[in-house]
Amino acid sequence: MELTLLGTGAPLGLPRPGCPCAVCAVSRGERARAATSLLVDGALLLDLTPGAALAAARSGHSLVGVRQVLLTHPHDGPAVELPAGLPAAGRVPDGRELTLISGHTVRAVPMDAPGTGYEVVSAEGERLLYLPPGGAPAGLPDGGRPPYDMVLLDVTGRPDALARLRAAGAVGAGTDVVAVHLDHDAPAGAELDRRLAAAGARAVPDGTTLYVGEYHAVPDVPLRTLVTGGARSGKSVEAERRLETFPDVLYVATGGVRGGDEEWADRVRLHRERRPGSWRTAETTDLVPLLAAEGPPVLVDCLSLWLTDAMDAVGAWDDEVWGSGGREALAERVAALVAAVRATRRRVVAVTNEVGSGVVPATASGRRFRDELGRLNAAFAAECEEVLLVVAGQALVLRG
Repeated sequence: MELTLLGTGAPLGLPRPGCPCAVCAVSRGERARAATSLLVDGALLLDLTPGAALAAARSGHSLVGVRQVLLTHPHDGPAVELPAGLPAAGRVPDGRELTLISGHTVRAVPMDAPGTGYEVVSAEGERLLYLPPGGAPAGLPDGGRPPYDMVLLDVTGRPDALARLRAAGAVGAGTDVVAVHLDHDAPAGAELDRRLAAAGARAVPDGTTLYVGEYHAVPDVPLRTLVTGGARSGKSVEAERRLETFPDVLYVATGGVRGGDEEWADRVRLHRERRPGSWRTAETTDLVPLLAAEGPPVLVDCLSLWLTDAMDAVGAWDDEVWGSGGREALAERVAALVAAVRATRRRVVAVTNEVGSGVVPATASGRRFRDELGRLNAAFAAECEEVLLVVAGQALVLRG
């Protein structure tokens, strides 16, 4: 099944008309994106974009053979002109199937937002799923069906839609996930590619022709990632973003409960509110057995609090205890954690702090914590396929 993306942007396109934001400012030339529209085997047009006939011509195709035009979402603003010779555009009722003269079968997939998704199956059995902007499936076929060969959806706007598809088995390890409906809320250029790759997805320019069912190397999602940065740098948000397209994530909070500390309680509440509702939370510092067990992805936030608890346990804050066995006891705990990270089969994203770039602590115990956290970060990072440094909300790839 041949699929040509006449556009890959949000309904208003990218850049948005008259928008002064930074992403719109750089979304020019090859980075510009028309509203998403797909041409399937020259016979089926999914969604319309202004200048569809010209867009098809630029990609080396024609709309002359189109026999069906289907819309996925309500179109705001001026009506889009239907190119001459094309059949009237319409929508298929949820759950209904439509068989085209070209041999394609189209089934309407209900959504949790205004709009309709479409499952398209070729005469040869190749399967793609196309979802509208801002929508996630409200219902999928019964289990037992193989994953789709290709899925096109709003990855940056509705990452939970991809998580739902993974949970239902509709997206598997070999599914080619393509991000469409790209808007100015997502980054541009290399940062977009990096963020999508973390979700096992990719973006392509307008006019790209893809072949559904043809082998394509799916982006490798790192098994282990360490996210480091300073206070309020955005490192926790970055870590959460890396797992938001996966179902059943276990969020491991190492900070514990601080009775009577309202400011800390507010921090915890804000963290919980921005996590997907399907995530579970475990408040523990016992990371070794968690990493050794089979299970869904794990997000650990954070290693600095884990180290605080470990130093508490061995009496590392006391100079005399530190010199008479505390150092060795802490080293054993760190070595056990690093070994667990090395051996784990779970996808792990861990957050830590960079504390060695500021003022030297005034106390021996403060300097001890700074030094030990630096050693822990280095040892943990050595076991990770990807290491990110977050500065002012911007993720810099140190390894990966």
